[in-house]
Amino acid sequence: MRWALAYRNCPLACAPFSIHFVPALDTPVKFVRGVGPRVAEMLAEKGIHTAEDLLYHLPFRYEDRQNPRSLDELAPDEVASVIGEVRGAALLRTRRGPIYEITLGQGRFAMKCLWFHAAYLDGKFQAGQTVAVYGKVEASRSTSNFKMIQPQFEILPDASDDAETRLLEVGRITPVYESLGGSRLASRWQRKTIFNLLETMRGAVPDCLPQSMLDRLSLPGREAALNEVHFPLEGTPFTQLQSSSTPAHRRLIFEELFFLELGLELKRRRMKERQGIAFAANDKVREAIREVLPFHPTAAQKRALGEIVTDMREPSPMRRLLQGDVGSGKTIVAFQAMLVAMENGYQAALMAPTEILATQHFLAARKLLEKSSRKPRIVLLTGSLDEDRKRSNRSLINRGEANLIIGTHALIEEKVEFDRLGLVVVDEQHRFGVLQRFKLMKKPNQPEPDVLVMTATPIPRTLALSLYGDLDLSILDELPPGRMPIATRRVAGERAEEVWDFVRKQVAKGHQAYIVYPVIEGSKDDQPELDFSHDEAQVGIATTARKSPSKRKTTELLFPKTVQEASPSARSGLRSAVEMHDKLRSGALAGLRVGLLHGRLDAEEKEIIMRRFQRGEIDVLVSTTVIEVGVDVPNATVMVVEHAERFGLAQLHQLRGRVGRGAAKSYCILMTGERISPVGEERLNAMVRTQDGFELAELDLAQRGPGEFFGTRQAGLPDFRVANLLRDRQLLELAKQEAARFAIDPGSEVTTGERARVRAQLKQAWQRRYGLVEAG
Repeated sequence: MRWALAYRNCPLACAPFSIHFVPALDTPVKFVRGVGPRVAEMLAEKGIHTAEDLLYHLPFRYEDRQNPRSLDELAPDEVASVIGEVRGAALLRTRRGPIYEITLGQGRFAMKCLWFHAAYLDGKFQAGQTVAVYGKVEASRSTSNFKMIQPQFEILPDASDDAETRLLEVGRITPVYESLGGSRLASRWQRKTIFNLLETMRGAVPDCLPQSMLDRLSLPGREAALNEVHFPLEGTPFTQLQSSSTPAHRRLIFEELFFLELGLELKRRRMKERQGIAFAANDKVREAIREVLPFHPTAAQKRALGEIVTDMREPSPMRRLLQGDVGSGKTIVAFQAMLVAMENGYQAALMAPTEILATQHFLAARKLLEKSSRKPRIVLLTGSLDEDRKRSNRSLINRGEANLIIGTHALIEEKVEFDRLGLVVVDEQHRFGVLQRFKLMKKPNQPEPDVLVMTATPIPRTLALSLYGDLDLSILDELPPGRMPIATRRVAGERAEEVWDFVRKQVAKGHQAYIVYPVIEGSKDDQPELDFSHDEAQVGIATTARKSPSKRKTTELLFPKTVQEASPSARSGLRSAVEMHDKLRSGALAGLRVGLLHGRLDAEEKEIIMRRFQRGEIDVLVSTTVIEVGVDVPNATVMVVEHAERFGLAQLHQLRGRVGRGAAKSYCILMTGERISPVGEERLNAMVRTQDGFELAELDLAQRGPGEFFGTRQAGLPDFRVANLLRDRQLLELAKQEAARFAIDPGSEVTTGERARVRAQLKQAWQRRYGLVEAG
């Protein structure tokens, strides 16, 4: 912040003068004109703490009040902004609740605007007021005019308002902001406050990007960009404003992505400087791998293993992400990498998110490595083991007698000490907290182990490079030989008897089936299944300090709003796992062995039920999404998902991946309710059309947005203020290239002062805002 002396009325040095406070970008927002301590507290709840935060709270849309739409130009179903005069207002009482209605007029044309359950608006509108409304235009059934239902509105200033307010509100392209706290901090307050702040800081906004870079990329300076984003110049194309693609928008988006990518680039470079383990990959190691391969690997598996081994041979620690579709053979690649470590005399550890998966990996490793001439010692370490067994296994690990250690969060308890840890494989990495992984990796006086992260959630490559930007990337994009396509069908709920008959026939052939429901019980407490039964389950409902315009849908992680936000009455028609387990066992599936699995069972109960299903002692498993990830039952050939329209694409794809793991033909049946939204229809049709997880991930990302797709902070998504990873992929690529270029050599044209400003901005951005996934 700084103080400026401003001469008033007279150019002479002896004239009276006033002292004006000029805030800096890091000035606490309470010192900004028009804010103060009380409003600052409200802004802090939205993540706005400084003058810079306020300036980067951008409009989420614009209204063209320079050339407003005429009512006679409107067409049904378009979304439009209209300015008109209030000709009448009334609160209508109906059986379903109050409806507030105004008539908006332009000359001889008129339009109705209606708000349901809006008694609070009574008295808000007066005849003769000028009002701007924004919403979907609909044809009126009672008249030849149009109507808008639940439009956003703003009462525009009249002659009694000050000139500054009128200047900002009418006769121009006007920014519209998300409210920062009730009507007091709505768009009008934000326009005035931000306008005054920009005027006060004129010439005092330092640029954080080098001028040579801006010139090369044809981007405006920071201060100009902020001015033009908030208050667009006359003639700015309206379509560019609405799509956030004006040069000013592109500048601010690029800036944010550049500092993200620069930080990731420097992290990668620092990692290369750390002491790791240079593993040998000689003939002895290659022979050990050939000994245990159960089948000829796919080209994708060969490529991924080659990339991993190349990293492992380097003296710096490996940090690599292995991602692949359901059933693409990630586990066998991981076991081969662990063999490389073990053949070099080091220990390998694999962390799984649940005990069921840890045990499954343990049994798979024993079966695979029993062919090895080295006969490595494999131990399992989970929370449910008795104390004597845990103590014994910890001792084997500490003495170096355990070569391959597989477990859950029990592996990162402080009592566990590895003798020579060489490789860590983290399965379904998003289920673990960052600090837990640090505990596992950071052992004193030893080189850092290599880290391989596995995820079965396909992520578009560009976004994977951003989300896991400090990891190198390997992709498995083909299925191993022998994996048959899964026949996927949509079936209306009224055809349930046909579905249960099909399930009975499959069981009669010696196969097993899953039946999945979105909720556990059909009571007022129904909630979509989120399994928090393990300490390491990090998946949940993620929220951010402030929802920026680019990620207004970031509050849900796994479920569409139809389930996530449904009221008890809205969910009353949902069939539940508990209810249908009882109903099917005594009805359509009577005589079959029907089990029940859900997240409210304790870990031991779930373990017992899942083992019984794996051993074939249960014919049909009624479940919630607790079986979504990783469980391997080759004999299961049918996946029935009831209320499939209530699930997200990623979930449906993961659930489908639970079948088709054996030699028999497998089926996924998506049963639907009566009402399906257009978005739900698109999801279901995509599931029937393709089994390509990467294609489905693209659609899922487009439907839900980056925040909900990744789950914000718990999955490591940076808290972007301006950028949108889906919309701004090209700028993300450009930012990545420029960040790499700057990290290697900023260039002689970049001044010392510019380099210092880049470093300062980078430090601030990473400390305050980027909660990124880290693996070391």
